[in-house]
Amino acid sequence: MNIVLLSGGSGKRLWPLSNDIRSKQFIKIFKTDDGQYESMVQRVYRQIKKVDSDAKVTIATSKTQVSAIHNQLGEEVGISVEPCRRDTFPAIALATAYLHDILGVTEDEAVVVCPVDPYVEDDYFAAIKALGEQADKGEANLVLMGIEPTYPSEKYGYIIPESKDDISRVLTFKEKPDAKTAEEYISQGALWNGGVFAYKLKYVLDRAHELIDFTDYQDLFSKYDTLTKISFDYAVVEKESKIQVMRFGGQWKDLGTWNTLTEAMTDAAIGDAMMSETCTDVNIINELNVPVLAMGLHDVVISASPEGILVSDKDESSYIKPYVDKIDQQIMFAEKSWGSFRVLDVEDKSLTIKVTLNPGNSMNYHSHKNRDEVWVCIAGQGRTVVDGMEQEFTVGDVVTMQAGCRHTVFAVSELQLIEVQLGEEINVQDKQKFPLE
Repeated sequence: MNIVLLSGGSGKRLWPLSNDIRSKQFIKIFKTDDGQYESMVQRVYRQIKKVDSDAKVTIATSKTQVSAIHNQLGEEVGISVEPCRRDTFPAIALATAYLHDILGVTEDEAVVVCPVDPYVEDDYFAAIKALGEQADKGEANLVLMGIEPTYPSEKYGYIIPESKDDISRVLTFKEKPDAKTAEEYISQGALWNGGVFAYKLKYVLDRAHELIDFTDYQDLFSKYDTLTKISFDYAVVEKESKIQVMRFGGQWKDLGTWNTLTEAMTDAAIGDAMMSETCTDVNIINELNVPVLAMGLHDVVISASPEGILVSDKDESSYIKPYVDKIDQQIMFAEKSWGSFRVLDVEDKSLTIKVTLNPGNSMNYHSHKNRDEVWVCIAGQGRTVVDGMEQEFTVGDVVTMQAGCRHTVFAVSELQLIEVQLGEEINVQDKQKFPLE
C-alpha cells in the first residue's frame, strides 16, 4: 500500500520538548519491548511495517523536519518536502505528484493519507490497509475513515453517514461543534473526522491540475510558495459527492497536549527524576543533566529540556500556546540527519555546543564568514578535514578553525565533541557549503 503521513506543525502545545524543528512526533516517550524509548513517528512507522512490510511510506513535511526524520527512520523512507507551509491541500497535491513523478506510483493505485502522530494500535493500520483496498474498488472518489466517538468532543469535525454499515455513503460533514451540538451529532450516528482518507492517485492529481497551473512535480515544487493556503477538506472533500466512510472502532487518540500525551506514557517519569509517595497523577520528562524532584503534587506535568522548564496543572497545560508565543529564543536542541546537537552555553560573543555524530556520518563540508570554531573530542573516534587536510580525531584532540576555513568531521564510531563558536556575530545563516573533493 501507498501511505502518505502528514507531518507538520510546530508543536507549541508540548513546549519545552517541541519547537519548529523538533515537533511532538519526534519526542521519545513510548517504551518499547526492549526497554528503549521511541517517538510517535518511529512508533507509527514500525506499526505500518508490521502490518504491511512492503508498504511505501512517504512523509509530507517541512524542510526543517527532514533531518529529524532521517535521524529517526533512516534514509529509506520517502519524503515530500514542502518548501514552505501552505496547508493540507497543497501538501497532499505535492506528495501525490511526488509519488507519481519521483516514485513511479501509477495513476490507478490507491493512496492513503493520515496524520503522522495518532496514538493507535496495530488494528488501526489494518483498517488503513482495508481503506486503501476499498478505494481500489472505485465505488467512490474518496473513502474516509470515520472514528467511532467515545465522547462529545469539540476538537473534531463530524461525518454523518447514510447508514450504520461498516462502509456507507457520506450524507454530510459538520464543522467542529460545541459539546451540546456534538451530542446531537452523535445521536444521529455521526463519526469523528480524524483526517484519514484514501483515493486513487489520478483523482487527486486531476483535482490538483484543476486548481493549480503546473506540469509535474518539479514545476509544482518550484512555484509552491505562490500557492493559496487552503485545506484539503475545503478544496476537495466538501465539493465531492462520491464519498464513502469506513467505520473504525479501535483505540485512537490525538496526543496534541500534555494532558493527553501523559495519558499514553507507560512510565510516570522519564529521565533523571524522582517523586514522593504523596504525588498522584504526576508525570515528569527530564532531558537535562540535573535531577528533578517532585513532592506532594497532584495532576501535574513537569517537563524540562534545554529549551526551558514547564510545571503545570494537566488541564491548564492545554492553554500553553499564547505563553510560548511570547518566548523568543534560539533552538537549543535538534536532531540532524548525521546526529544531534545541544546548546550548553550562550554568551554575547561565544556559543558552546555538544555535538553527537552517529557512526558513519559526517557534517557538511562548510565554512563560516564571521566566526572561528574550536572542536574538542570528548568521546569516540573520527577524522577531520580542514581546508583539504585530513587527520584522525580522537578523545582529547583539539582542532581550531579560523573564519573562512572549510571544515568537516567524520564519525568512525559514535563521536561526541564540544564545539565553541567565537565571534562578534554568531547566527545559523553564517554557513556556506562546499563539495568535498
